[in-house]
Amino acid sequence: MISVKNVLVVLAVAFTAYLAARGLSWTGPITQPLVVVVTLAFYLATTWLCIFWEPASTRSTPPPAPSPATGSRAEDDAKTAVDGIRGPVRLPPIAQVLALACAVIVPSAISVSVGADARTAPFATWYLGGIGALMTIVMVRRRPWTAWTGIVALTVASMLWMGPVNALALGLVGSIVWVTCAQLLVFSMDRAARDTSRLTRLQRAATGWQTSQIVRQRERRVQVQKALAVAGPVLTRTVAHAGVLSDPDRLEARIAEGKLRDEMRGPRLLDDEVRAELERARRRGANVTVLDEGGLDDVDDEQLGVIRAQLADALRSATSDRLYIRTSPDERVAVTVVGRSPSVAGPSDEDSVDLWLEIPHPGRA
Repeated sequence: MISVKNVLVVLAVAFTAYLAARGLSWTGPITQPLVVVVTLAFYLATTWLCIFWEPASTRSTPPPAPSPATGSRAEDDAKTAVDGIRGPVRLPPIAQVLALACAVIVPSAISVSVGADARTAPFATWYLGGIGALMTIVMVRRRPWTAWTGIVALTVASMLWMGPVNALALGLVGSIVWVTCAQLLVFSMDRAARDTSRLTRLQRAATGWQTSQIVRQRERRVQVQKALAVAGPVLTRTVAHAGVLSDPDRLEARIAEGKLRDEMRGPRLLDDEVRAELERARRRGANVTVLDEGGLDDVDDEQLGVIRAQLADALRSATSDRLYIRTSPDERVAVTVVGRSPSVAGPSDEDSVDLWLEIPHPGRA
């Protein structure tokens, strides 16, 4: 599979191999050819190790997202993967040390092995571009301090062996520019990845908000339809009679109001049987309050059916003047039914409790 990463890897390998090959194209005698060959081999091995080596953990799974508990290392590793957007992986410490050693050893080894007369020849100055390319790779692999330390080592060694003017004229400036551009490129890439991640999260949040609004609109339409079905006939008669209602019409209005309150306050407690018992209680004159405070949010439909059946049975046998039906926050109790009626002992400021029923959660009692 051809990808941008694979193309860049091939270019990096080819370019570093070309720079190293320049070191073998001797145009004159050198004092220690074996040292030159060994130095070139060390340079190529280190460079290609920095290109290809990725820890097994980063190949199998992306680094964790940054958190206060994981510290700065996790924050650095998280730069390589932002919401699935993966960038260059951090260079392992061993390769980092080898790259620094290469930046320190190669310039001096080449300068000594070719002899004083050939230190400014093209086959002896290849390390200016070679070490610059290596430090560029190190910078892309997210080791900026190592890359700049290597550039400093290259600058000091090259100026000592061939003089500041020759070092700057033969390639040192280009190496510094490469590393600078690489740092800017990595910074821009990380910023683009963060912006893309932020936009992705905003898009997901906007989609979720839009979906919730659609769901709420549908729920409101359903509630409006139910309200029209319940209160429509009563409102029609009220308008037709100019607000002058008979006692049966007033009773129907109170029942319609109660039904609407039930649908808004406790929809999960209701089914056809419960609605029928609530209407029967209101027709006999009881004041009924239904309230769902979220205690049934995690209950499935089968368990809700059992709870509703027990609630309907409780309402069927209830004779209280006031009925309070509400969900319970207790883990074992699903619904509490309380009935209150005037005290039979005589006048009193408070009604007496003549019904107390706790409907348990199925399977938790």
